[in-house]
Amino acid sequence: MAHSFPKRTSENGWHATLNQALATPVPHGQRSSLILEHGSMSVRLYSPDQIDAQSPHDQDEVYVVASGVGWFINGKHRHRFSTGDVLFVPAGVEHRFENFKDDLTVWVIFYGPRGGELSDDHPTKKPCPTG
Repeated sequence: MAHSFPKRTSENGWHATLNQALATPVPHGQRSSLILEHGSMSVRLYSPDQIDAQSPHDQDEVYVVASGVGWFINGKHRHRFSTGDVLFVPAGVEHRFENFKDDLTVWVIFYGPRGGELSDDHPTKKPCPTG
């Protein structure tokens, strides 16, 4: 069965493999390929070429590192990352990957309203029941 991306309906289930995503072309003028989309959520595949020149986004985002190692700048914080790591970036925060090789590939999940979800110190934010 042929798979076409991006998927915007659950007609054949919400499933995409890394190999399918890697085979999805990045549109001209874009940095990533759109793989899945539903409501405010979109899943993209991103493989920066030598320099990560992205700017802050208007939605919260989660990165899942599919392959690669390097450094991740997230606001004022800088830390190492490697395959399998999960990274969160609140909407509007400067961030980028640094000192990575050409094998860096990350799933990017954008979600929520423009401007992001409530911040951790927001007075109406409720604590997570599981800690």
